[in-house]
This record gives sequence, structure tokens and C-alpha cells, in this order.
Amino acid sequence: MPIYHHLGEIPEKRHTVFRKPDGELYAEELVSTHGFSSVYSLVYHCYPPTLVKAIRDPYDVSPKIAREKHLKHTSLKGFQVKPKADYLESRVPVLVNQDLHISLAAPMESMKDYFYKNSQADEVIFIHEGSGKLLTGYGEIPFKYGDYLVIPRGVIYQLEFDSSDNRLFIVESFEPIKTPKRYRNEFGQLMEHAPFCERDIKRPSNLKTYDEKGEYEIKIKKQGLIYPYLYATHPFDFVGWYGYHYPWAFSIHDFMPITGKLHQPPPVHQTFETNSFVLCSFCPRLYDYHPDSIPAPYNHSNVDSDEVLYYVDGDFMSRKSVERGQITLHPGGIPHGPHPGTVEKSIGQTKTEELAVMIDPFRPLMLTEQALELEDPDYYISWINA
Repeated sequence: MPIYHHLGEIPEKRHTVFRKPDGELYAEELVSTHGFSSVYSLVYHCYPPTLVKAIRDPYDVSPKIAREKHLKHTSLKGFQVKPKADYLESRVPVLVNQDLHISLAAPMESMKDYFYKNSQADEVIFIHEGSGKLLTGYGEIPFKYGDYLVIPRGVIYQLEFDSSDNRLFIVESFEPIKTPKRYRNEFGQLMEHAPFCERDIKRPSNLKTYDEKGEYEIKIKKQGLIYPYLYATHPFDFVGWYGYHYPWAFSIHDFMPITGKLHQPPPVHQTFETNSFVLCSFCPRLYDYHPDSIPAPYNHSNVDSDEVLYYVDGDFMSRKSVERGQITLHPGGIPHGPHPGTVEKSIGQTKTEELAVMIDPFRPLMLTEQALELEDPDYYISWINA
């Protein structure tokens, strides 16, 4: 995360005496990434973050692979995922590889009885339906329809929902989530040509210090297992912190599309990147303004990557019969493109209202057993039958 931020009380110098009003020391914790060589935050706790009362038996939540290898255009009906009360139980992995896991979720209840920490991956949670607050020791971030919640690995959090109607699209990345390098200058600042800027980033606020002892369950994910830890102090006991490693949010509605005289390629929609995949936002925008332009995308072959599209809202000029929450997977190695008739129909159109999230992984994705339950078996012939 390229923006310095701090909240609460911190001492003048790091690694120095910092006492409570009663004279006891606050507990300092360095939350570092890539050893000590990348972004970090320094956190000051009411109590040491090491006070564990018990560790219950871990349980397996790793994805169950149904198709390890496949070469077929695939569509999943995402809104067929049935709502469940519990947040973690509602998460359904559908497309996975060694670099990322893509899941759908429809949680009905807020996280009240436990906290969650993903220690194996950064998370990007796209809010398709619902609103509420992301609660962490770093502070809280209100969220609503269209927000990306970016939660770095190791952050303990709770999701507080305003209602029971929630739909989430979740990406777990085993590499850090970053803003695209080509958008940033040598100092890390987003440049003028970037489709968003720092003022669009929602950072934690309203830090509340929970100076409490008791029994607090934190479910920690590591190597496909959930380890239920029972801590003796509240995990949100931060009195203050500063640094670059913290949760943040960005709204897809604040993405400013880059347009051109002719059809622009998908990289202009890029929002986040890692070394193993990119994530793009397709937003309402004006079409190309060359008098003979064809707004619909051309047929293309993904030679080096799969392509995943998660359809959020709006009318998609290149496809027919698109549903909200639908996921399409176009594997690398075979071409795909607009449905018959949509190219001609797009000529002369001036704008699109489509809203979608796209992920291009550089290694093939595998389908899970849960994905097969959502699959439209005839999607691969939709170009013939459209």
C-alpha cells in the first residue's frame, strides 16, 4: 500500500519507551512483509499480541478440485450460491490455482462470535450487494455496493453487515496486491494518467481501543486449514499505529475509464496487479469516437493467460443473456470473442453501462467441485446458438 497513514497515539520515536497512564508499557509490534524488506506498520497494543489460552483442532477448508485440466469456455451462475448465515461457511471457492483462489459468498449475518485472519493470502473482497463496516484494530472502513476491500495477509478483521442480503466476490492472492506499477512514479505516487488517485482510497478511521481481557476466538487460515485460536485479550486493542501495511478500500465507481479513438485493450481497465495475475474494472464509459470504429471487442486468443469475467450490472455489448453474478472463464489456448450479431449492433453506439470485474491469471485455473454445481453446460456452444 503506497500511502503512509497513522491513527491513535504513538511515541515520538520507534522502539522507545511508551507507557500507559498507569505506568505500564504498551506492547510494540512490527507487522512486516517480505521479511523486513517491504512495507510494514508499527502497532502499539494495550497487551502483548501473544497471549494465547488455547488452540483448538484445525479443520480443512482447502478447495476440492474437480477439473485440474480443461480447455473449454465455461460459465458459472454465481447467484445460485445459496446464502448462509456464517461468513466463513458462506465462502465458496470456484476457480483456483497456486497463485490465487476465487470465491463467491452470500453471508447473512455479521461476524460477532469470532474474528478472522488470513495468514496465507491477501484478500480483495468486492461488494456486489450489501453494505456495512470492515472492523480491524487499525480502525474501521464503511463499505457499500461497488467497493473493493483490500485486506493484507495477517490483518485480523470482522465484517459487520447492515442487512442479511449480501453478495461478495472474493479473490485470495498468495502474492501482495498492488496498484499497477505503470500508474506510479518513482516515489510511489499515482500519476496524472492513472484512472484513479490517492484521494479515492478509503483508509481506516475511527480507531477504537478495546482494552479488554477475556476469551476471544480468532480463526486463522494457513495452508488450507483454519486454526481456531483462543486469545486472552481483544485483538482490536490498538492504541495507535503508523505505516504502510493496513486494510483499505476503493470503489469501482471511482475508476475513471481510459477511452480512445479506437477500441482500447483490456490493460487500460487494470486496477490491481500481482506478479501472477491482474485485476481490471470494466465501468460505464463513452465508446470510441473514430467515425468507423467498432466498439465491440474483437476476437482474441489468450495465449499466456486465462480470462475470468465477473458480471456485476449493466448491459454488455459483446454478450447475450448475461446475468448478474455470472462468471465466465475463457481458458488460454483457444480464442473467444463477441456473440454473433453484437459486433454489428455495437456500430454507432456511443456509450456502455456495463460493470464487471476481470481477472487474468498467468497460470491455468482449476474448477472446484462447487463450481460444477453452478456450471452452465451449454455455454461453450453459445457462439453457435446465440
